[in-house]
Formats: sequence, C-alpha cells, structure tokens
Amino acid sequence: MGSKDRVPPPVPEPIRGGVIDAHTHLDACGATDPDTLAQVLDRATAAGVTAMVTTADDLASARWAAWAAGTDARVFAAVGLHPTRSNDLDDAARAELEHLATLPRVVAVGESGLDDYWTTRREDCAPLDVQREAFAWHIDLAKRTGLPLVIHDREAHDAILDVLRAEGAPESVVFHCFSGGPDLARVCAEHGWSMSFSGTATFRNANAVDLREAAAHAPADLVLTETDAPFLTPHPYRGRPNEPYVIPHTARDLAELRDEPAEELAAAATRNAQRTFRLAEQPQP
Repeated sequence: MGSKDRVPPPVPEPIRGGVIDAHTHLDACGATDPDTLAQVLDRATAAGVTAMVTTADDLASARWAAWAAGTDARVFAAVGLHPTRSNDLDDAARAELEHLATLPRVVAVGESGLDDYWTTRREDCAPLDVQREAFAWHIDLAKRTGLPLVIHDREAHDAILDVLRAEGAPESVVFHCFSGGPDLARVCAEHGWSMSFSGTATFRNANAVDLREAAAHAPADLVLTETDAPFLTPHPYRGRPNEPYVIPHTARDLAELRDEPAEELAAAATRNAQRTFRLAEQPQP
C-alpha cells in the first residue's frame, strides 16, 4: 500500500438538505473512545451527514453500538451478530441481543444473513448451516421486536431469499451493501425491501456492471445510502480509509448514475432511512 492509499478522501461539499449514512461501523473506524467518536461525528456533520446507523459485528460491538447511540443524537444502532460470527450465538448471546434490541435508539436487528465468501477463506468463519440457523433467529428477533432486519448478503443471493421465504420475512427488510443485479433488485421491489447502496455501487470494474444497473433503476422509495465504513470507500478513492463523512461522494455518484439531482437522491434516501428506522420516534440521548 502506497502513501497515497493511506490518505483519507477529501471532505465533500455538503449536499443541500443533508444525507443519512444508513450503515456504518463507527467502532471499526477507531471511534471507541468519546473524544475520537466526537471527532468522527463532527467530520460527518461538516459534510452534511445528519444521522448514522452504527451496526454491530459481534457482541462487544453490539454493546458499544447501543452505548454510542445513547450518547449522541446523530447516532443510532443496529444490534446482531455478523453471519461469519454465527458460532458465537449461544444462549447467553441470544439473551443479551434480545435485551439490547429493546434499548432506546436501537433501530434495527443486524447485520445478519449469509456469507459464502469467507467460508472458504477463513478458518474461523461459521459454516453455512450454522449461519442459516443464526439468520433464522435474527429474523425471528426482528419480528418479535418490530425492528427492521438488516441483511448481510455476500455471494448468497439465492440462499438468502430461500431463508426469507422459509421463515417469513419481517415487515421491514434492508439489504445492506446491496450486491445483486437487476433480478435481485426486482425481487426486493416486489416485496418492498430496501436496497442500501454503498461505495461498491460506484466502482467501475466489470464485476460492478450488474450492481450499477440495479442501482440505476431501483425504486426511489426503496433506496438507502451507506458507507459501510471503514470499508468500501467509493470511487475514485477506493482503497483509502472510509468514514461516514464520505457518504456524499457515494450519493453524488448514484445520482449521476440515476440521472437525477444529488439533492433529490439524498432527500429520498433520507426520507427512506427516517421511515425504515423510525428515526423521528427515537428519544433524544
């Protein structure tokens, strides 16, 4: 990695009206202490980011996300276990996640789902049968709490849909870091499931062609914008450090792809995030 790759992207000009980062990992951005958290949030505010949903990866991350959401009005939380960590979903973890899901400003269950990428690349990755059981449990938790379900789908589109059909999807579903093509987008549109687009939808490589086609035609009332920071920094800054302040870069690229003004795309994505996560109903920290 060269020195240029370590340089954060420039702070973008805010989009008039602001934009919401519907999926980020503030703890993985290094914001685990109050001072650093404030710095990350202030950078986001300076770029016109009005709110962020920080999403859990493991149980410690779920605890931290719930704490962070309770300390700053710009932060909301999603709690769950990443599918690769499904081996950790024992009785104690289930009980704690059930408790965390009831806390103020916890607005979603997740991210959960299926990941068939890491199953052959990491020895500690939970096998697919264990992931499926954990996914079904998260689906049930979302139903019991009435919270939206945030789905992690990596190289598992058909299997994800199979589980949703078998278990019955919750009322509100978000495909985080949407990675499918037009076919999956049509299924999501038919069911009213939200598609959250990250920096991957701005990539110009051949693997992103179908994704960009899906992003270009996804119904406006189902589009969310996210960073998935510190991962998936958008074009042309791919590979550099990512933070919530970068989301306007993604929003502008998506707007250009969809041939609509950036303000229009950002406003729609903001309305969709507020509706999906019921942000207006959340108490102040």
